[in-house]
Formats: sequence, C-alpha cells, structure tokens
Amino acid sequence: MDNLSDTLEKLKLSGSDCASDKLDGCLDCLLQALGQNNVESSDKILQSGILQVFASLLSSQSSCTAKIAHIIAEIAKNEQLRIPCVDAGLIPPLVQLLNCKDQEVLLQTGRALGNICYDSHSLQAQLINMGVIPTLVKLLGVHSQNTPLTEMCLVAFGNLAELESSKEQFASTNVAEELVKLFKKQTEHEKKEMIFEVLAPLAENDAIKLQLVEAGLVECLLDIVHLTVSSEKDDDIAELKTASDLMVLLLLGDESMQKLFEGGKGSVFQRVLSWLPSHNHQLQLAGALAIANFARNDGNCIHMVDNGIVQKLIDLLDRHVEDGNVTVQHAALSALRNLAIPVVNKAKMLSAGVAEEVLKFLKSEMPPVQFKLLGTLRMLIDAQAEAAEQLGKNTKLVERLVEWCEAKDHAGVMGESNRLLSALIRHSKSKDVIRTIVASGGIKHLVTMATSEHVIMQNEALVALGLIAALELQSAECELESAKLVQVLHRLLSDERSAPEIKYNSMVLICAVMGSEPLHKEVQSLAFLDVVSKLRSHENKTVAQQASLTEQKLTVQS
Repeated sequence: MDNLSDTLEKLKLSGSDCASDKLDGCLDCLLQALGQNNVESSDKILQSGILQVFASLLSSQSSCTAKIAHIIAEIAKNEQLRIPCVDAGLIPPLVQLLNCKDQEVLLQTGRALGNICYDSHSLQAQLINMGVIPTLVKLLGVHSQNTPLTEMCLVAFGNLAELESSKEQFASTNVAEELVKLFKKQTEHEKKEMIFEVLAPLAENDAIKLQLVEAGLVECLLDIVHLTVSSEKDDDIAELKTASDLMVLLLLGDESMQKLFEGGKGSVFQRVLSWLPSHNHQLQLAGALAIANFARNDGNCIHMVDNGIVQKLIDLLDRHVEDGNVTVQHAALSALRNLAIPVVNKAKMLSAGVAEEVLKFLKSEMPPVQFKLLGTLRMLIDAQAEAAEQLGKNTKLVERLVEWCEAKDHAGVMGESNRLLSALIRHSKSKDVIRTIVASGGIKHLVTMATSEHVIMQNEALVALGLIAALELQSAECELESAKLVQVLHRLLSDERSAPEIKYNSMVLICAVMGSEPLHKEVQSLAFLDVVSKLRSHENKTVAQQASLTEQKLTVQS
C-alpha cells in the first residue's frame, strides 16, 4: 500500500498540470488500488487531502475528467467517505459536469453523485435544488441508446422520486414521455423492472399520473397483462402484479381516472371489467380496485350500476366466500361501498341482493374485510327505512356489531360498528330494531359513542339515543341507566368545547328521558338547571331556544 501513498503524493504534485501523462498514470494506479481494497485505499485517500485537489481538477475539465469522476464514484461506495466528499466541495463541479457531452464523463459523474448522495435525503434534496432533475431527464432523451447511461439515469430517478420535493420538478419535464418511450423498447424483465421502480413513486403525483396516461403507459400495461396472464413463470407473475398494481395507482388521480373512464365507454374501462371474472386472483384484485377507483365520482357510479357492474361484483364475491382471498374480498367490498354512495343507486343495489351478499362475510375475522363490510351496509341503508328495519331486526348482524364495538385493537372496525348500530335506528325509526339492539346489549356502545372525539359520531349517537328514548324508553331504561347516560349528557352540556349540535341534541335527549323515573331522578340529582340556563344566551339561536324549552321542562318537573 506504500505505492498508493506515493501515488497520492504524485497526484497532489501533478494536480496543477491537468493534461500531463503523469496525472493520467497516477489516476490509473489509484483506480487499480481502489479495485483491490476499497476500504483501506479509501482511508488513505481521506488522510491524504486529495479530495480537495479533485474538486479543482473537475472544475477545469480535461481528458482525465472521466477517470477522476470514476475514482470519486468508487471512493463514495465507502459510507464513511461520503460526507468528506461533500465537505471537499465535490458536488457543485460534478453537477456542472452533467451538462457535458462526453458520455463516459456523464456516466461516471452520475455514478459519483449517486454514490455520494446514496441514502441521504438532505443531499438528494440539495441535488434537486441544484436542478439535476431536468438535466437528467434531458440526458435520458438524448442518450436513450446508451444502456449504461440510461440505467444510471433510472437509478437516479428512483432515488430522487422518493422525495416529495422532486415530484413538482419531475412534473415540469417530459419524464413521462421519455420513460414510456424507453419502456416500449424493453424486452428483458430486469430492464422493465428498473423502469417500474421509477414509475411507481412518480405515479403517486396526480399531474404525473395524467402525463403517464397521455404518454400511453396504460396501453403498455394492458399489453403486459394480456401477455403474462396465463404464464406460470415467476418473472411473468411478478410483471403481471406490478403492471396491474400500477394501473390501479394511475386511477387514483381524478383527472387520469376520468380520462380512462371515458363515460364508461373507454376501452381501458372495458378491459378492466373483463378482469373481474378472470381466474387469476391478482387480476380479480386489480379489477375490483380499479372499479372502486372509477367509483369515486357519482356520475360514474350511476352509469356503472345501470350497466350491470353490481352483479359482476356479487359473482366475484361469491367465489371468495369460503376460505376466499382476503384482498379480493376487501377490494370488491370497497367497490360496492363506493357504488352505494349516490342516492339513486341504493335501492337498485338493495334489490340486486347486495345486502344479502355482504352479510355472508359477517363471519370474517379479518379487520379490513369487516371494516369495508360495515361501510357498505351503512351506505346502503342511508335513508332506506325498509332495508334498515330488515337489517336492524337481524339478530346475528346486531350481535356481531355489538361484538365489534369492543374491537379496541381495530379503531376503524369499532367506529364503523358503532356508526352502523346508530344508523339502523336512525334510518328505520323502528321499535323492533331498538328492541333487538337493547336485547343484544348495544345501548352502552351508543352512549360511549356520544363521547367520541368526532362530532359527526357524537351527533349520530345522540340522535339514535333520542329515538330510543322517544320510542322505547321503558325497555331501554335499565341499559341507559347502567351506561350512565345522564352523567354523559351533563358532561357534554357543561363542556364549552361541545359543538352547538351536540348541545342541542343533548338537551332534546334530557327532555326525552324525563319520562323514566330512575333517569328523571338522576337528572334531578345533577345540577342540570344551572348548566341549561347558561345556554339560553348561547350565540347559536337553535341552542338558545332549546335551552329555554329544556329549562321550562326541568322547572315544571322538578
């Protein structure tokens, strides 16, 4: 290794004479030493102070520039030497070199920058601020025939695209066009995979999603699906998954999704529909997720329901009832939930048997499936009194809801169960439904829901409890008492942070529970009059009026 020390000394001395053969020879020796023992050689390089010499050599380009950039790329493979490279001021001259026309210089410069900034978001952000993205995109277009250079650009894009700050810069270039052009040329799985790894993070940006759709990426993805769907080769299976996942990702953007929907007549939408009856689980999944994404717009939902999408989803779910694929169940239920949002679709979907199909998954032990199942039923019964009554009298369903109301490990499932329990009462206004919920032990959960941190859930709980008190107070009295409803209402009315609608519905409920002797006694034992009389001057007129009415009722019945 003494030879290396000598070489470094010579390098420092010849550093001022950029074109000398001596310098060229020294650089060759250095590259050789790094190839033999990168770690030990790198340490000696650090101690020698040669990095600063490289910075000045790079600034005055010469025939040795490519070798110097190559050496820096090798040195920066060593994690300990990345910061010293930055401290020696190597980044600015390297960034400048990206404008060079020499392809070898470009390749080694790209490698050097990539290695120095590897795994450092702050350094990658610095490169973005220095404008490397438009430069690299341009390089990709100009040198698309040069495979090593192309791959260098792809690796750089892959690293930079992870940063949120890069997305805007990428969106202002023609990166989508260049990547799709490059993708169309590829025949090897590895090369396609490299481009996929860049496309996935870029496609998280809505503007880039649309650019990729306009550049024809979707057609490429559909071709891949067509070519790989029947294959059992691992590479093809992986490619099918990546292509269909990326397709679904492109549909997450509103503009790109509408462009592909084309009023339900788009060839892409039609192809996606054909995935649902496929025997391939990955395609079934992608098809259901794609439908769920197309169903983020009321017009699309109405069109799809009118054109028979519901039966296709029911058929798909039916194939996955017994030991089915959980991801497919989840995706198909997501699609049904979204389709059930427009008012005009609810009755059509109920008469198509969606509720009965969804109930088949009540026994599922998978929280994601439970969550979507609950959401779908809640959407379906919104303002559908008959359906709400039918489901609310279904003891199996109500008992399962009460069980899930205690799923403390799964907040989403717990919240949706509470909301559905409340919705069954609010939309049915049925005594039978209330009795079923009382008998199944659901009242305490509605009282707890009234203390939720979400105003919408508090309000839904209070309206449901108001209906219980108005329609079935006697049968619910014991449950309301043991759930400490009156204390909860006192707390909600006393809390200055309670929303106006919460205060209003709490007072309506206080008036309603006065018809029960034990609850009336509780109301009397707490200082409700003081709290309510203060609310008479509330800035919200409806709250102030209800406070006056409640005060009168409390005074008369005290």
